[in-house]
Amino acid sequence: MRVFKFGGASVKDADAVKNVVNVLQEVGYSDTLLVISAMGKITNAMERVESYFNDKNAVSGSIQEVIDYHNQILSDLFQNPNHPVYTKVKILFDEVKGFLAWNKSPKYSFVYDQVVCYGELLSTTIVSAYLNEVGISNTWLDVRTMIKTDTNYRDAQVNWERTQQEVGKVDVSKLNITQGFLGSDDNNFTTTLGSDYSAAILAFCLNAESVTIWKDVPGVLNADPRNFENAQLLDKISYREAIELAFYGASVIHPKTLQPLQRKEIPLKVKSFVNPKGKGTTVGKGNGIEPKVPCFIVKKNQVLLKLSSLDFSFIVEDNISEIFKLFHDHRLKVDLIQNSAISFSVCLDNKFRGLPPLLEELKRKFKVVCHEDVSLYTIRHFNDDSVKSLQNGTSVLVEQRGKETVQLVVK
Repeated sequence: MRVFKFGGASVKDADAVKNVVNVLQEVGYSDTLLVISAMGKITNAMERVESYFNDKNAVSGSIQEVIDYHNQILSDLFQNPNHPVYTKVKILFDEVKGFLAWNKSPKYSFVYDQVVCYGELLSTTIVSAYLNEVGISNTWLDVRTMIKTDTNYRDAQVNWERTQQEVGKVDVSKLNITQGFLGSDDNNFTTTLGSDYSAAILAFCLNAESVTIWKDVPGVLNADPRNFENAQLLDKISYREAIELAFYGASVIHPKTLQPLQRKEIPLKVKSFVNPKGKGTTVGKGNGIEPKVPCFIVKKNQVLLKLSSLDFSFIVEDNISEIFKLFHDHRLKVDLIQNSAISFSVCLDNKFRGLPPLLEELKRKFKVVCHEDVSLYTIRHFNDDSVKSLQNGTSVLVEQRGKETVQLVVK
């Protein structure tokens, strides 16, 4: 059993969907489960639920944009306007509109998950219908009936026992197609987790031979080419090294994706849907990376807090424990820590927007300096030249070095 994960770029329009057919024909699709993301940047459009809380009518424009986008892809793929897929897609959009009309929940994360999930439901419905249309028979599965989670919306934790039971019911003799990113709680409300992570969960439960992530890059590079010049392809990466890169924010692999794969030593391949026969990158058992070159990672839009005691007393375990509890309570993820006797610096990811109330609480006990919109650069396997390349022309607020890794917070 193989698991193929196709990301948003690989199904962004009709030509991209047709290319998925080419990939499957080139590399084969027997004993395969396809896991597919929302088309293109549709998740971003669906994310505009924030406007829904201010003006319920404002979100209708975003929904119409998504409808038009998918209808264009449908008309490009299916010449028959009476094809059953049109009805299936319309039903999904009616569900979105219905939810937004009757929802009473004021909880952003809950509403987010119930709305954003339709990006994946739509893409898989369309791709499944097109594959059947061109003779690649497949079965559409709702991943929410398989991956069961808790109710931590937008960052759900997997119930592995129940998920294993549900995935075990899948008929693996068929080509199946399902969604990435999604799960559901005990009440069958949609939850979300990492898209590639979903593929890894399914692979773990199916005892898959391998997981292949199909992307618009030739494999895992030592740097994101959108942010760094002269990025190089990494041929092999050990699980340990890949987990380190993911922890620091490498965008190719989700931090949670590798853990279930490592437990069963399932290789993860990252390959190009433009060149399916290319060697790509393999993540598996081994040491370090090949070739051994510096790896650059950047996290933008971070927050740097510098805390110091008001009375020049030491910041010790009790203070630090209290500070971290506040980070947890306000859902700010810690990316870097540096402390001295009377000061404590920390770089945070404010994904869940808990910064304003956090600052209010911290200012009661500490002197607080807050730098918003900073970037955190990490270099694994650094050398002097690689560090100098980042220092030029930037204001370095914090620098931290270890044996293998250097991190710089820059403004």
